Amino acid sequence: MFKFLKKDSGDDGMLYAIAEGKAIKIEEVNDQMFAEKMLGDGVAFQFDGDTVYAPADCTVVMIAATKHAIGVQTKSAEILIHIGLDTVKFDGKGFDVLVSEGEKVKRGQALIKLDRDFFNAEGIDMTTPMIITATEKSIKHGNVGDVTLESVSLTIE
Repeated sequence: MFKFLKKDSGDDGMLYAIAEGKAIKIEEVNDQMFAEKMLGDGVAFQFDGDTVYAPADCTVVMIAATKHAIGVQTKSAEILIHIGLDTVKFDGKGFDVLVSEGEKVKRGQALIKLDRDFFNAEGIDMTTPMIITATEKSIKHGNVGDVTLESVSLTIE
């Protein structure tokens, strides 16, 4: 009735692009594990920048020891961001993690910087899947194509 008395949860279910560039369907990722949704449904990003950003206000719940993946939690979902394909083999080289496990972050906050020149020299496909690993709600896909940090990529309803 009185919206101003209601505390805003800060979770509208919208997940925004994690980088500026291009969003592609998860089925188009050149990795069977992601393309066949073995880890969950989602979207992937192809971008030229060097930073991966938070898709929503969330809590960092996991940072891979190899720094190539980060897990975040919103009230609606658990999300895995896997930076590049086959980047686990570099054992953390080329990544600079900017947050800590347990840290609450805001949408658009920088999570990880990557050494784009290093990965390009190694011939690594830096397509970056964002996977919903757990939710009890349905997932609505946003548009694919050019995206900015203001583009809604997925909505958890």
